[in-house]
Amino acid sequence: MELNQAQKIIEGAQNKSNELSANFCISVVDPRGDLIVFIREDGAPWRSVFISQGKAAASAAFMQPSGKLAEGGPNPIHQGLMSMLGGRMIPGQGGLPVYDRETIIGAVGVSGGTPQEDEEVAAAGISYAGLSISI
Repeated sequence: MELNQAQKIIEGAQNKSNELSANFCISVVDPRGDLIVFIREDGAPWRSVFISQGKAAASAAFMQPSGKLAEGGPNPIHQGLMSMLGGRMIPGQGGLPVYDRETIIGAVGVSGGTPQEDEEVAAAGISYAGLSISI
């Protein structure tokens, strides 16, 4: 993902954030889960810094919404990879993959509101940048 795309995602996510009552942390990562851009809105919880990055890393690694990783109980493959990477990934709602046509170019992770709000903020940013959450 290019820096200008990541910045556009942040801009769109903040537009959505302004409609909600929570304060968010928003992380944009590359397909490997490495951080490209991060913001912490005024008043966002300190823990949301790490949670937003963990959701984004999980979504990028498995190329799907991070909330899906928590469905159906613990998956040994997911658990093993998360353990190997020192708990860097968080399988909770609020992280979405970012696709440019048929190629995954990264992911967005959001924390600070309800899980649904987190995912809405992530989706709004991706859409605003003209990208998608699936192939």
